[in-house]
Amino acid sequence: MKKRFHLSWLCLLLAFINVFAQEKKENVEQLEEVVVTATKFAIKKELIGKVIYQIKSNEIDNLKGKTVVDVLDNIAGIQINGTNNSAGKNKSMYIRGGRDRHVLVLIDGVPVSDPSGVNTTFDLRLLTLSQVESIEVMNGAASTLYGSGAATGVINIKLKKASAEAILLNYQTSIGTNNSQKDSKLNFNDFNQNVSINGTSNKVNYLATFNTSKTEGLSEASEENSSEKFESDPLKTTNAFLRFGYNFNKKVTFQIFGNYDKDVYDYDAGAFSDSEINNGETKQQRVGITSNYNYTEGSFALTASYNNIKRVLNSFNSWTNATDYYEYTGKTYQFDVVNNYKFSNEFQLITGLNFQKQSNLTNSPYGSIDEELANYKTIDPYITAVFNSASGFNLNTGVRLNNHTEYGNHWVYNVNPSFNFTNNFRAISSISTAFIAPSTYQLFSQYGNLDLDPEEVQSMEGGFVFSIKGKLEFNSLFFYREEDNAIILPDFITYRNAEETLIARGIETGVSINVFEDLGIKLGHTYTSKSSDLDYIPKNKFTALLETNSVKNTYLSLRFKSISKRTYFDQYGTGTNLEFDAYSLVDLYASHSLLKDRLSLFIQINNVFNSEYVETMGYTTLGRNFKIGLDFKF
Repeated sequence: MKKRFHLSWLCLLLAFINVFAQEKKENVEQLEEVVVTATKFAIKKELIGKVIYQIKSNEIDNLKGKTVVDVLDNIAGIQINGTNNSAGKNKSMYIRGGRDRHVLVLIDGVPVSDPSGVNTTFDLRLLTLSQVESIEVMNGAASTLYGSGAATGVINIKLKKASAEAILLNYQTSIGTNNSQKDSKLNFNDFNQNVSINGTSNKVNYLATFNTSKTEGLSEASEENSSEKFESDPLKTTNAFLRFGYNFNKKVTFQIFGNYDKDVYDYDAGAFSDSEINNGETKQQRVGITSNYNYTEGSFALTASYNNIKRVLNSFNSWTNATDYYEYTGKTYQFDVVNNYKFSNEFQLITGLNFQKQSNLTNSPYGSIDEELANYKTIDPYITAVFNSASGFNLNTGVRLNNHTEYGNHWVYNVNPSFNFTNNFRAISSISTAFIAPSTYQLFSQYGNLDLDPEEVQSMEGGFVFSIKGKLEFNSLFFYREEDNAIILPDFITYRNAEETLIARGIETGVSINVFEDLGIKLGHTYTSKSSDLDYIPKNKFTALLETNSVKNTYLSLRFKSISKRTYFDQYGTGTNLEFDAYSLVDLYASHSLLKDRLSLFIQINNVFNSEYVETMGYTTLGRNFKIGLDFKF
């Protein structure tokens, strides 16, 4: 993107905002709803120039039996390929035409990733929804606050808080089917159990959760082109999480946490190709601390964490007629300190320093990567200014200097003005840049290139939010994104930066209606157009939710999702573009309180009409399935 493009749009936006900022207007109504992801600190939604999708704790409570991937894929602005394939199939996330490495995942504000992977993306299957309190999704470039990877979106997952009671025990269990579209047998092949204990005693709070699940009965590869029935590819997961907190006083809090996650799975040899041998195991060990200090003029926060992910694969090699063994270990050390100083009710300054070290240890038949060689460090200072005028003008702007031990320094910035014309209408806009650092694999593997530059993303967005408190919210925005230096492997010899500029543009729209008693309606639509880099991203995605509490002690919901035609470039097969038909899915969900605040029953039916479609070429797609469960609280 040319510099004049930046400057012209920046001047236009600031001039536009300045004209309206001169007008005398009434104070904007102070709403109670706040978000965190936009600034790393709590701020009222109407004071930011971003649309942030929120999945609150009460909504999570009405999604029992679902996965984190299920929940995110029902947001119009997110497309997760593999959601409706077998449970063990890898998932790829797309936001605003980007790839999965362009999305940063945070857990309680701490970035998580897998340095052993080609794209360093975090495997969302390592997190169970029963641990989650709420989720915020902020689309758009956000590297100024969050660094590498925050190029098209940030997903901030907040884990459950400790109960105010001294001790609270929760047990949840469910069973369900796991059928393809061609199988309608009532075989229970989906089992899940979760137990948690938490509470608060004086200044100490604690939370411990343990989850186990097993899903089987479905082949990962599609048997469509085979006369034989493929074997089942099961997935077994174990998740354990422990957190202790101590409140020294009303100003100072401290928490220490640790989690252990393990996935054991079988996988097939590829599209339309079964395997009775291939299997894998992924283990994650994560420990860390968080601390917050609130003082009269602001807040100070510290996070430090260590994450170790180990992946082991056993894969049959038809050339040698033997089983190949692969082992990958990725380690991440992360430290972040950030201070929010409020000079006045209108102006606050956020300053921070982030340190990360990532390393990769790989052993495979095709080459190994030495951990002592395959590592890098980053030290990033960053600063963001937030101005909220009583006239309705808001501005969030900042810069970050990325200092990388391999490719040197890299600057990113954001300018995010907005204007509250009335208590109900807000215009929003943003110009920002982001970067994606090359992975240790792309730098140090047999295909590695130490001269790689980071991928650079430059984006612009503009739109509006119209809301009537508690009754209606309608938001729509246009986005435009350019990506330079995309890291590619065109010759299967050496990674390099592409010369072509990739362009993505589109429109995101959301509607939330709560004008009817005991009835809620949510609608979402995303249009995405890309210049090249064809994948499974649909041009149009439409989502709808109809929910009601009109029946006593009962919650009912209907979810609808429509995906338009998708084009995929079959790089490893035919070498041509393949087109997949559009499809629509309807899911039903019901929960009923048997004992108030103590025992509830939940039932879900997914793909009610057993729609036949292809989500990923050559892989089995889920058909109509049922799940039933109980949730106990003691």
